[in-house]
Amino acid sequence: MNKWRRLKLFLMDHWVKAAIIFASLLLVVLSVWGMASLESYYRNITLAQLPLQILMVIINSVIFVYMYMMVFRSGFSKLDKKGIKAKNVQVKFSDVIGIDEAKDECWEVVELIKDHARLKKIGGRILRGILMMGPPGCGKTYLAKAIATEAGLPFLSMAASEFNEIFVGVGASRVRQLFKKAQRLAYGFGGCIVFIDELDAMGQRRTFNQFGSGEGNTTQNQLLVAMDGLSDKAENIIVIGATNASEDILDPALLRPGRFDRKVYIKKPNLEGRESLFRFYLSKIKYEAAIDCKRLARKAVDKSPADIENIVKESALIATRNKKDVVGLRDISEAIERIELGMKQKLTVNAREREMTAYHETGHLITTYLSHPRDDVFKASIIPRKSSLGVVHPTSIEEWHGRDRETLVADIKICLAGYVAEKIKFNTTTTGVTSDFKQAMGLAHFMVWVLGMGASGMIGDYTIYKDGNALLLSEDVKMRLNQDVDKILKDCMVEVETLLRKEKDLFERFAHELLTKQELDYDEIEAVFAEFGKVNPRRSYLSQGTEPPKV
Repeated sequence: MNKWRRLKLFLMDHWVKAAIIFASLLLVVLSVWGMASLESYYRNITLAQLPLQILMVIINSVIFVYMYMMVFRSGFSKLDKKGIKAKNVQVKFSDVIGIDEAKDECWEVVELIKDHARLKKIGGRILRGILMMGPPGCGKTYLAKAIATEAGLPFLSMAASEFNEIFVGVGASRVRQLFKKAQRLAYGFGGCIVFIDELDAMGQRRTFNQFGSGEGNTTQNQLLVAMDGLSDKAENIIVIGATNASEDILDPALLRPGRFDRKVYIKKPNLEGRESLFRFYLSKIKYEAAIDCKRLARKAVDKSPADIENIVKESALIATRNKKDVVGLRDISEAIERIELGMKQKLTVNAREREMTAYHETGHLITTYLSHPRDDVFKASIIPRKSSLGVVHPTSIEEWHGRDRETLVADIKICLAGYVAEKIKFNTTTTGVTSDFKQAMGLAHFMVWVLGMGASGMIGDYTIYKDGNALLLSEDVKMRLNQDVDKILKDCMVEVETLLRKEKDLFERFAHELLTKQELDYDEIEAVFAEFGKVNPRRSYLSQGTEPPKV
């Protein structure tokens, strides 16, 4: 049944080509028959003129096509517009790694597609729409391709931005064209997957005003109508949308049952997922057998599958550049640094500025190591990268999904530590504290105005009282809130100064190490702290599985 449908669908899609081929064959047969019936004299004349006639036909055809495109088809600009074609994807569910919960949800959809008859028998209906939401690089597109492959269905893919044009009605026309193509494929193959990437480009909340509906509204309305029409059809068509934006950004009409029935939330992989991803991508290159994927997974907290793939690719490039045959742990560590911190810059820095940078970064380093309950120091450097003269690279020791007051206060202390270090050593400060202050003040403001963590006990999110950009708060309330912000900043400043003055010898030692070596790796940092009798306050509970201590 499906074979005949596919043959019929093929002839419907390519009837022009089939007609041209048939007409050409017919003309050839008639020409041969006609030539055979001619006398030899006339046949020789005709054969002699044949090359010239073929040349004239080719020239006339080129002129006709050119004139047709210029006059009737808006020039050759439309040749750039790609038609909607079904993609032959070969992505299995086993190829999707690190997002097991989302895979389980989508596997149910695959089973429903495969067993459509049983679902129909008990009176159920197939899902018409799946909305995949999550951070970029987590595998939303890959998972949609896996659904199409496992279900054995054609896969139509378009970006939502492709529907938007400056001409009125073009977007709606493309939506109709897309769903018409999907219905034809569903007729021939028993179903079809329609994938719309970056759905927020056409699915944002509609706006209505006295000037009427815009082109974006028209396109979205057509999508809503097309998805409504699927419920009345027997074809097995499923629309999958993917977006990095929040669900609140999308129009409520798009999210109601009957359109996007199921919402799949795709998160960044956990420790086990990252370990599997490293093992998968490392298997595609040559690497040292001593590399521990679990250790790499701990280094790559909060990384997406795309980030991990990029780390492995970058490490292979670094190993090749260093004329090595296999990728080592140092290559992977350098790849992580290059991606997160940026390339090292050959910038001339005078001795005074270099010294101030070393003490500034030392303040960040010591405060992070001794004060932060969650983050450890991965690297410290006074080599210029991006727009900074130095950097301390902290990394979380395990996964966290929220931050408590102690963590936020520790973050503020680390931001202020560079300023305090400069003040202690040189009794002056530099412009290097600009971004630190901006981050510290932003965190303190967030703690007081949004989270109710101020000393005055004022609880609530005071940023919601707005009329446009103006805050609808009394001057007294704003003053009390700002006093709480200022108190947090000053308390943190005092604690950091006390810490750095107490650890004066350690402070000088790390600054000297940075000035001598320019960069300190994790093992070198640990060795200096151990030399001064400082134990990593996060190590004990990592080995025992207990809660982190208050530091």
